[in-house]
Amino acid sequence: MSRQAVVIVFPGSNCDRDVADAFFVATGESADLVWHTEFSAGLAPLAILPGGFSYGDYLRAGAIAARSPAISALRQHHRMGGMVLGICNGFQILTEAGLLPGAFSRNRCLHFLSQDVCLRVEENDSPFLSDFQPGEVIDLPIAHAEGAYQAESVGPDRGLRVALRYSTKDGAVSPEANPNGASGNVAGLLDETGRIFGLMPHPERNADPIFGSAHGGRLFRSALSAVSRHG
Repeated sequence: MSRQAVVIVFPGSNCDRDVADAFFVATGESADLVWHTEFSAGLAPLAILPGGFSYGDYLRAGAIAARSPAISALRQHHRMGGMVLGICNGFQILTEAGLLPGAFSRNRCLHFLSQDVCLRVEENDSPFLSDFQPGEVIDLPIAHAEGAYQAESVGPDRGLRVALRYSTKDGAVSPEANPNGASGNVAGLLDETGRIFGLMPHPERNADPIFGSAHGGRLFRSALSAVSRHG
């Protein structure tokens, strides 16, 4: 049986196996680990860029990985209709590569943050979010030092499709609910097609009910359902 998802591994990635394990727990399907120089377009419908510290986060988080041969293949993969999920460092790589707009800066507190956060779903017109409802509040963990998303404008008039915003448990998007100083409380972003999704929280760390709400598992299942429908 052909593979449905692959996790692209860069030097310094440290969440790759966690993502593969969580994807299997949530969906029953395997996500194969693929070294970044061996990834090619069409290898699987879903390509996942995991969290971690690719190339040690030298220069800027994701800056060196964005120059990997895998990124050229990833562009072709997307042009062919493929889906791309970037988690934490994977999101940073997508912005550094220009596959998603904006950039990242150090957390407002200038410290590494590792905590659970509440997130308000802003839209679900994406294969990654079809199992969610706009306005729904979910919870996922974050773990980053350079996680403050920055953009000149975070409104739809600038072509930005905000998927997730840091919020309170009641869904209020407020400065108090913003853990890192991200513009507009942005925690997750879609490209114009909805097939590229970058998010700073880690869905693989809340994919199994034993860890809590398993909202991350819903995200993986939503993505796999889209792959199955169009496969």
